[in-house]
Amino acid sequence: MSSPAKPIHPATRIGHVHLKVADLDRALRFWRDVLGFEVTQRRDGAVFLSAGGYHHHIALNTWESKGGSPPAPGTTGLFHVAVLYPDRKSLADALRRIVSAGINIDGASDHGVSEALYLRDPDGNGVELYRDKPATEWPRTETGALEMFTRRLDLHALMAEAS
Repeated sequence: MSSPAKPIHPATRIGHVHLKVADLDRALRFWRDVLGFEVTQRRDGAVFLSAGGYHHHIALNTWESKGGSPPAPGTTGLFHVAVLYPDRKSLADALRRIVSAGINIDGASDHGVSEALYLRDPDGNGVELYRDKPATEWPRTETGALEMFTRRLDLHALMAEAS
């Protein structure tokens, strides 16, 4: 077995995700109208969306999936795309938006390092909406190792922070 490769540069980030969808307009009603991403470009069976004017964070396309159905359970593919919010108040606003739109929440967890909401987009893609807690609050063992956990997130307390 070979030794692990040199770690990737620590400033590396995931720049965007491109999702195959069955219907662009239906997908836009979720990603734009509910979550609030802005359309930066629409062309040739694709829509590009962003937060804050970036060229795109999310791209939706029907190039291989127009009219298609979600992958069957037990198959490989995307587990979820995670959208990182800058603070708890912004995550609370996301919760308000999904509740107002009548979208089901699959789960809500406090992981010690973050707080997360889990749901599905209209094409069955997993979506995690989360915010990181300050690193000084992350749970650690006596030796200083990170010790994440999964506990129920209090949605009523989170919703109370929505403006």
